[in-house]
Amino acid sequence: MKQKLVAVLGFGVEGKATAAYLLKHGVKPTLFDQKPWGQWPQEDREYIKPLGLNFIFGEDAFKELAGFDVVFRSPGIKLSAIKSSLPGTAIITSQTKWFFEHCPAKIIGITGTKGKGTTASLIYEILRTNSRRLKTKFYLTGNIGKVQPLEILDDLSADDWVVYELSSFQLQDLTQSPHIGVVLMVTGEHLDYHKTIKEYHEAKTAVVKFQQKGDIAIINRDFPASKSIGSFGKGKKLFFSRIKPVTDGCFVKNETIFTTNSDFRFPASQLRLRGRHNLENVCAAILAALAAGCSAQSIKTVLKKFKGLEHRLEFVAEKQGIKFFNDSFSTTPETCIAAVESFNEPLVVILGGSSKNSGFKELGKALARAKNIKALILIGKEAGRIKDAVNSAKGFKGKIFEGAKNMAEIFSQIKTVASAGDVVLLSPACASFDMFQSYIDRGNQFKEAVKSF
Repeated sequence: MKQKLVAVLGFGVEGKATAAYLLKHGVKPTLFDQKPWGQWPQEDREYIKPLGLNFIFGEDAFKELAGFDVVFRSPGIKLSAIKSSLPGTAIITSQTKWFFEHCPAKIIGITGTKGKGTTASLIYEILRTNSRRLKTKFYLTGNIGKVQPLEILDDLSADDWVVYELSSFQLQDLTQSPHIGVVLMVTGEHLDYHKTIKEYHEAKTAVVKFQQKGDIAIINRDFPASKSIGSFGKGKKLFFSRIKPVTDGCFVKNETIFTTNSDFRFPASQLRLRGRHNLENVCAAILAALAAGCSAQSIKTVLKKFKGLEHRLEFVAEKQGIKFFNDSFSTTPETCIAAVESFNEPLVVILGGSSKNSGFKELGKALARAKNIKALILIGKEAGRIKDAVNSAKGFKGKIFEGAKNMAEIFSQIKTVASAGDVVLLSPACASFDMFQSYIDRGNQFKEAVKSF
């Protein structure tokens, strides 16, 4: 690429890692970003200037792409937004696509609407405990964001394993699948990005679509969309379920986790992860770890210790007998339903936020059906739609609070209704961008408010 015009589109975390990788290999890309220069934080400006690269920024930045030979796209940038500005001969790639095409190591790829980060982290922790026995190295990368793929690519060997969390944005233009592809629960999401649910589901198929004999697909049998996505490719199909037994894979029965191809047994009561939905993630992780050669004992040891990830049904603290759980990562109705169903205690649920074009009908039914909900605290732009869905479902007996404009006002409302023995659950079912900078900011503000409760 040293003799070609190379562009890096989007200069966030992925864009920075891509630019650094290219510079390391003697390629000087041009940087593009639609954010006006005046909106860049000072620390970013100080990072960009010494690179000595051309940087084109602003809303119309991508109109300057004519003539470029190779374009590295960041995941949030739609293919349709750039194709019209590029010559037909241009190669459009991404950090993920480049990594898959040049990675010598075996890859375990995990995708799904929710549960990706938890499952990827759990698989990685199990693999890590087997590093000495298997005499190899393990890496965790991808959408989880702790280490960028191109930061580790040059260090990998054929004996290594890479656990890669994959979003639909990253999958949509892949032409290779991981050696082990994991399809978790898939519903509908990112309809603010994808035109239709069908397009969203089709993007996910790349996790198994290009698998060959000798590869393995691990599929959630409890969701029709997951089964459909998992049907692609030539890899061996293994299934998991928390509802009923499967003939080839892993399932939950009588509060015990079983595998069909070994004598693996594990009591669900010994898990530290809260929530019935996490049983699906655990089953997927067990199958992936066994397929990678991990011992049953090492899997059980990690399952007993693993607490989950920050902002995913995270226990924050108990104050005045009230337990606070931070599930800010819940940005869909389905994940909110799963969180609510994880508790038998009286609940005060905080939900709402900015729109992802989700439908709230099933959420409304679930909230009306849950007899342990004392109150709903509805926030953000979607508060009205959620309230309408709850009222339409009929049967909801709890209180409904509205109007809070920030976390301090949310906690003022909590104080009027929560008492000892209750659980306060932040599980918004929506994006965060109307009131908060991100789901992380939302979760952190919630945790800070708990500290001073």
